[in-house]
Amino acid sequence: MCLMNADFGGLPPGLPAGAVVDLDAVRDNVALLRERAGSAGVMAVVKADAYGHGLVPCARAALAGGATWLGVALLSEGLALRAAGIQAPLLAWLTVPGDSYQAALTAGIDIGVSSGWALAEVAAAAERAGVVARVHLKVDTGLSRNGVALDDWPDLIAAGLKLQAEGLVQLFGVFSHFAYADDPAHPTVQAQTANFVAAVELAERHGAHFEVRHLANSAAVLTNPAANFDLVRPGVAVYGLSPIPDLATASELGLRPAMTLLSRVANVKRVPAGQGVSYGHNYVTSRPTTVVLLPVGYADGLPRHAGNNGPVQLAGQRHRVAGRVCMDQIVIDLANQP
Repeated sequence: MCLMNADFGGLPPGLPAGAVVDLDAVRDNVALLRERAGSAGVMAVVKADAYGHGLVPCARAALAGGATWLGVALLSEGLALRAAGIQAPLLAWLTVPGDSYQAALTAGIDIGVSSGWALAEVAAAAERAGVVARVHLKVDTGLSRNGVALDDWPDLIAAGLKLQAEGLVQLFGVFSHFAYADDPAHPTVQAQTANFVAAVELAERHGAHFEVRHLANSAAVLTNPAANFDLVRPGVAVYGLSPIPDLATASELGLRPAMTLLSRVANVKRVPAGQGVSYGHNYVTSRPTTVVLLPVGYADGLPRHAGNNGPVQLAGQRHRVAGRVCMDQIVIDLANQP
């Protein structure tokens, strides 16, 4: 269960564990990112249920913190935001053939276009809906994931300008995505930025005029102001996690984690020295000790690789998970403090 801070007064009776989301942290993190973005606007990325923090509440918190846009992957996510009454500018960028283009366009959702077939489907949906589709063309500058290849970019621009002349689409934005933004000195960062600038310039020479250009993700917002352009697209930093953990912690960046996972204690018992704990006995007690059972595990989102490593705070003391993370349980050895 996910509990929002505005309603939180402790775990409800009978609830063994729950995640608490601090919406004020989301708001404040976005405000900090807004400052770091300079003159660029902030598109807060709330895809995947706002990274598991709650789509609609986090979208509202991000807007309260100064975000001017919201970004999602799927059209269904954008439609959910519109159904909740959120009318901020909104971009969805990961679509498939036969997607809900017409519903999205009717709801005023901008659509990211990464291929000729997608552009054609969006234009056909716009014609059926009787609207002009606002599209953001995505160019692959070196990630080799989504986005049109640089060699095919001129053809997509030509097709887009033709459809724009027919009144079916507006080439409103252009964007791309970094591969190594968490390593700002990596040569691909400069190369991708140069590719992006060249792609935009080529499009403009052919007659395109984009209202917004966007490239920077969380890491780039915090390390590479040259990539800010007109919009930045922070994701993980919105929720208070460092996108550059090898360079700076969240607290060093001024970010505050928005989620806390809480659990009640299910059992406490004494065990002897040399006792194996949890599946596989890959943790063995070094002396007689007390172990504590918490009813939370990988089914609740706790990563399995947290076994013998993941930090847990219990009664103000920091401990580590003892043994494997089970589906719905972990064990803490009170003698094992980092």
